[in-house]
Amino acid sequence: MKKIFFIYLVLISTMTVYAQNVFQSGEYFKFKISYGLISAGVATLELSETTYNGKKVFHAKGFGQTTGLTKAFFKVRDDYQSYFDKETGQPYRSIRDIYEGGYTRNQENLFNYNNNTVKVIDHKNDKTNVYHVDNNIQDVISAFYFLRDHPKISSMKKDETIQIDMFFDDEIYKFKLKFLGKEKISTKFGEQTALKFRPYVQAGRVFKEQESLTIWVSDDYSKVPLRVEASLLVGSLKAELVEHKGLKQKLGN
Repeated sequence: MKKIFFIYLVLISTMTVYAQNVFQSGEYFKFKISYGLISAGVATLELSETTYNGKKVFHAKGFGQTTGLTKAFFKVRDDYQSYFDKETGQPYRSIRDIYEGGYTRNQENLFNYNNNTVKVIDHKNDKTNVYHVDNNIQDVISAFYFLRDHPKISSMKKDETIQIDMFFDDEIYKFKLKFLGKEKISTKFGEQTALKFRPYVQAGRVFKEQESLTIWVSDDYSKVPLRVEASLLVGSLKAELVEHKGLKQKLGN
């Protein structure tokens, strides 16, 4: 249970890349998360516009928490945020403020593309480190939006892959995403035609094996995340979309 909401954010971040914003300010998603047969919690993702260092940017906020009986024995409260460029999708600032069963982390990342670095401010331990990155780097939240607009997503052939670099936990992760084909699935919003993907992840720490994840996104303009399933070292995780609003185009169109 400890990594449940980080896993979810990683999953959606690998799903969907830039073709001039298939999303807009005011977009909102809510997901029901289950751990095996247990209703474990909820996660939300919302997008707005703001100003950062004098530039108009998107501000994305991802929030997850355990609920009900799960909260009684393992409390999770995760806050992830990203400020990213409206045109290029490059992140300028990201926030990770989490509580997971007693484990806490309060970290802020500041990206500088003049010298291709990211300053990591550890507010919990009052420490600062600087790491070198390239100008194609994404954080875990901005990657979700960056990938949704990718012109390649809608035209991928079966077994074709896409790879992106993501900065997380003071490291650069290389995410490779494989397209498995199209599939009709039942959702709260009726039967939907979905694009089915499998991201390659690191096996052994959280996930059961390298191909433990399966992701479905709507085969339409908005590339809405509909369902995520994961086999973990202990148990399985499922996230399903239960509410949405503010889409640029109606689901299924």
